[in-house]
Amino acid sequence: MMLRGNLKQVRIEKNPARLRALESAAGESEPVAAAAMALTLAGEQAAPPAASEEHPDEEMGFTIDIKSFLKPGEKTYTQRCRLFVGNLPTDITEEDFKRLFERYGEPSEVFINRDRGFGFIRLESRTLAEIAKAELDGTILKSRPLRIRFATHGAALTVKNLSPVVSNELLEQAFSQFGPVEKAVVVVDDRGRATGKGFVEFAAKPPARKALERCGDGAFLLTTEREQPPRFAQPGTFEFEYASRWKALDEMEKQQREQVDRNIREAKEKLEAEMEAARHEHQLMLMRQDLMRRQEELRRLEELRNQELQKRKQIQLR
Repeated sequence: MMLRGNLKQVRIEKNPARLRALESAAGESEPVAAAAMALTLAGEQAAPPAASEEHPDEEMGFTIDIKSFLKPGEKTYTQRCRLFVGNLPTDITEEDFKRLFERYGEPSEVFINRDRGFGFIRLESRTLAEIAKAELDGTILKSRPLRIRFATHGAALTVKNLSPVVSNELLEQAFSQFGPVEKAVVVVDDRGRATGKGFVEFAAKPPARKALERCGDGAFLLTTEREQPPRFAQPGTFEFEYASRWKALDEMEKQQREQVDRNIREAKEKLEAEMEAARHEHQLMLMRQDLMRRQEELRRLEELRNQELQKRKQIQLR
């Protein structure tokens, strides 16, 4: 069921009689499994449940504010909470734009480009951003359907050559020295094994650029040893020498892969061109064969016509 209204609160009922009443009112064909959720929309106030004197625990439910739906350890107002809003009316004001999203909490960033008809807004949590996107995408505003998408993260870096023992926490700790990190994840396969890759999402572009430049110029090491925290290898040391050799090997692999990709791409383009030329040549050959067949038929018809004329002349001479 898609709700286009404002999802403000979720009420979880524990009263069996109330659950049956909700099922009956909603016309459910199957009984609800564990608990019925009564969604309170914007502008509506949920009446407090009446407690039964005999069974107060059974009668009472509880209400959860949707704005408190944050995952454990989740940070607020991150890049992952940023929405792109397209197809805006050119005369929209910042107040009108903020009013569209006021039901989803207080934003920390609002930007509008009226000439090109788009804007950005950053909400408190990813959950609120997902709800706002689901509810407002396609909404008609001044005869224009809004187009809402999650904004591209412009401060994310991909990290390679990670040790299998590197965790999300260590990855975040390591890159926090360049600036505030919103999220750091070590990529794993379908069996949960580390792939040696990860990504780090910074709160802004400057620390992301700083990390990219510093790691590109130096040798950044991540280990799980307490006495050896994440660090840059010092020139002239054993760590620096072999880290530099690994970087050189990775760079060579990257260049060779790029060269192989170029060779394959050029070979495919050449083969496609040859196939196209061969197809045209084949069509020309078929056209020539058809033309020769038609010419042969015309020659035979002309020959039959001449024979018929000769017979008529002979008959007339007699």
